[in-house]
Amino acid sequence: MNGLMMQSQLTIDRLLLRARDLHASTELVSRMGDLGIHRYTYGDFYRRVLRLMNALRGLGVMPGDRVASFAWNSYRHMELYFAVPAMGAVLHTINIKLAVDQLEYVVGHADDRVVVVDRSLLPVIAAARARLPSLQHLVVMDDRTAVPSAHTDHEVDELRDTLDYERLLANATETEHFPVTSEEHAATLCYTSGTTGVLKGVLYSHRSIVLHALGLCMADSLAISVTDAALQIVPMFHVNGWGIPYAACLSGTKLVFPGQHVTGAPVAELLQAERITVAAGVPSVWYVLHRVLRSGTYDISRLQRILIGGSAAPRALIETYARDFGVRTVHAWGMTEVSPIGTINRLKPYMAEWPADRQYAQLAKQGPPAGLVEMKLVDDDGGAVPHDGTSVGELLVRGAWIARGYYRDDVSAPVTADGWLRTGDVATVDEHGYMAIADRKKDLIKTRGEWLSSVAMENAAMGHEAILEAAVVGRPDDVRGEAVVIFVVLAAEPRVALEASGVAAYLREHFQSWQVPKQQDIHFVDALPKTSVGKFDKRALRARLAAIPAPLPDEQ
Repeated sequence: MNGLMMQSQLTIDRLLLRARDLHASTELVSRMGDLGIHRYTYGDFYRRVLRLMNALRGLGVMPGDRVASFAWNSYRHMELYFAVPAMGAVLHTINIKLAVDQLEYVVGHADDRVVVVDRSLLPVIAAARARLPSLQHLVVMDDRTAVPSAHTDHEVDELRDTLDYERLLANATETEHFPVTSEEHAATLCYTSGTTGVLKGVLYSHRSIVLHALGLCMADSLAISVTDAALQIVPMFHVNGWGIPYAACLSGTKLVFPGQHVTGAPVAELLQAERITVAAGVPSVWYVLHRVLRSGTYDISRLQRILIGGSAAPRALIETYARDFGVRTVHAWGMTEVSPIGTINRLKPYMAEWPADRQYAQLAKQGPPAGLVEMKLVDDDGGAVPHDGTSVGELLVRGAWIARGYYRDDVSAPVTADGWLRTGDVATVDEHGYMAIADRKKDLIKTRGEWLSSVAMENAAMGHEAILEAAVVGRPDDVRGEAVVIFVVLAAEPRVALEASGVAAYLREHFQSWQVPKQQDIHFVDALPKTSVGKFDKRALRARLAAIPAPLPDEQ
């Protein structure tokens, strides 16, 4: 027997219409290249989205065509987030940190017909344009100033046959036409960061995006609501901006975009001036910001919570924001294939009775699965791993916003025969249902026959007041199988003298002596290489390590 409920398709235009009807006066705020502020409302946004849809149609964009963005976080990027899917096309958000050969690959693989690019990023696209056969139109957004304007004819000539975004919108109509009839239609396309090899495309549906947005609005998730002012620090090229732009439109949240200015004082200024209540970003953003906020110059009393993902949030960072600013950290885990929110950490009511030390230990885990997501651990033979907080296994997930395959890729097989996505992460799950990432499967270190989590050692090291960042890798060793090697970036402030012996002594407080790197395997560096999404680039570190003579083997 079927139920007697209406069939309402979960499509992105529904979010757009809701913002128009209920939140037309709510602000969208962008910081531009000149540090000026651009403001308009969801009502303005809606009308410009209509113009953009019709302008793209005028360029010949049809349902199913790919339109790419190559841009910082801004109101114009937000317009693309909604106009392209709502007209039935697919928005391909290109990572602006890709190498030129990777850029050429993803544009060609996606078969992008139009690329919309910020003027400050145009040289990157221009360098690859001759090798992009599918590209028919290059549309330029002027991100230099807070005053919207079209380029002069002289500037257009200099940009070599490009089209101006504002001029296109000025010449388009506000006619409403939303052709998407099925929630299963493709809406956006993101490529993985390529840390494990070839970049792979994840093709999101309207349905998955809308459900993910609803998930972010749940009280036990990020709890995005109409009362919030959200700062979109996480790049919008990274997994749909973690879904926050869509959740904000659904809930009528004031949304603030930092543009190019995503670290330090500019972020602190926005937190204060726009009375931000919730913000999202990777751990490095919050480490840099903490040094700025510690001066007491900025009033961030409205900030309630920060969402940290991309890589594990060290416990010391969680404690620091709670102690110094009264800000709650919402620790999450996800990946491009998971839209990206897979788990999200909120303490259960009975945990409020726990001692603070135990609470922080729990908050340092990635948490239970988000709504509509299931997870389990398996061993190398596919058998179930107990949820006891200590047994490790590969993390598998499935759910309404989890990918079941890759775009134009019949070779890679991320999903098991019974429908679970293999994440490649090794994790534990405790008796309360909270998952903790032990490591990427490829980054586990086997020393003296025992597995060591590089993530656990990195997080422990970053608890030292003199250490800003730390990355751990293994190197081949005849005696131990793999020797543990740590690369350390010292904090600029406070300047506490720290040598290799001090690092080793500190790590021995958290690990067995045989697990701790020897002094000659402790390397101080000015900066750590990072991937295009801000994670430690361990492939680059291993390559660097290969050029360093290995210490003589011993039995220590």
